[in-house]
Amino acid sequence: MDKPKHAAIDELIAAFYAAFDNRGAQLPTTAEVRRMFLPNGRVTRVSPDGVESWTVDEFIAPRLTMLKNGTLVDFHEWEIEAETTVLGNIANRQSRYGKAGTLHGAPYCGEGRKFVQLCRVGDHWQIISVLWEDL
Repeated sequence: MDKPKHAAIDELIAAFYAAFDNRGAQLPTTAEVRRMFLPNGRVTRVSPDGVESWTVDEFIAPRLTMLKNGTLVDFHEWEIEAETTVLGNIANRQSRYGKAGTLHGAPYCGEGRKFVQLCRVGDHWQIISVLWEDL
């Protein structure tokens, strides 16, 4: 059976969402997330308060702290719908996603949109940048 056209990108995006899942006492690692990105990758959030942009390590550190110290428990994100465009060795993934967990002891959930830019490096895909906003 042939793999779907964008199976490698689908797998990478699924791994990105899963990397921040701490249900069942899973503990994500910085190394797992860092491997998904180019070394100079960026993560940017647009919100009513403005635009924030981080290096991969700047993005990962506070989130992993929250996931590991009990601030945010039983957290997970998932894609609701997605569209992938591939042009040679570059690609763009447009996603709508959901998220749920318990933040500071209270139920936490929501949805958002992400644009993920990727490039093929050798025989695999890596993330160049993630741009998102919560809805």
